[in-house]
Amino acid sequence: MTDALWYLGRGTGVVSLVVLTLVVALGIATRSGRPLPSLPRFAVTAVHRSASLLAVVFVAVHVLSLLFDPYAQLDLLSLVVPFTAGAQPFWYGLGAVALDLILALVGTSLLRRHIGPRVWRGIHWTAYACWPIALAHSLGSGSDTGTGWMLTITGTCVAAVLAAVGWRLSARFAEVPAPHPVPVVPAPTIGVR
Repeated sequence: MTDALWYLGRGTGVVSLVVLTLVVALGIATRSGRPLPSLPRFAVTAVHRSASLLAVVFVAVHVLSLLFDPYAQLDLLSLVVPFTAGAQPFWYGLGAVALDLILALVGTSLLRRHIGPRVWRGIHWTAYACWPIALAHSLGSGSDTGTGWMLTITGTCVAAVLAAVGWRLSARFAEVPAPHPVPVVPAPTIGVR
């Protein structure tokens, strides 16, 4: 059972990084629901929201499996209070910071109607800090960090976020497409000749 928890923790950590990369890349590449090339706004928003929810699920399974795994040597306090873990306090602490940011994002998203869009948006900006912290956590505490397959996944994640930043900073992103003209149809005249 212990090995199963260890593999589950490792696997969900890797999947969490990949899905968080998708969420952040979509968040960076789009603005206020702006569509990506060949994708309508509603599709981008739906993918971003669904991937965010999926990331939260994988992070939760990652954290819970490592909480019960004796190899990880984590307790409830070290999961939420950064840099208090007995083993690898710095790297596990980065994971706790990323988890705390995700919890803040989830909590404020659930309370969005009550706290208002301005407060929500301000807190939502912490998502941009969450990804590099989670990436650093995976690089420092991941047992597969030096393997070829993990280096490939990490490199792909970094490339995706850098591509999104490049798109966001490009001149094409700054161009605002002109609104489509609405055809004017003359009002019908009934009974008038």
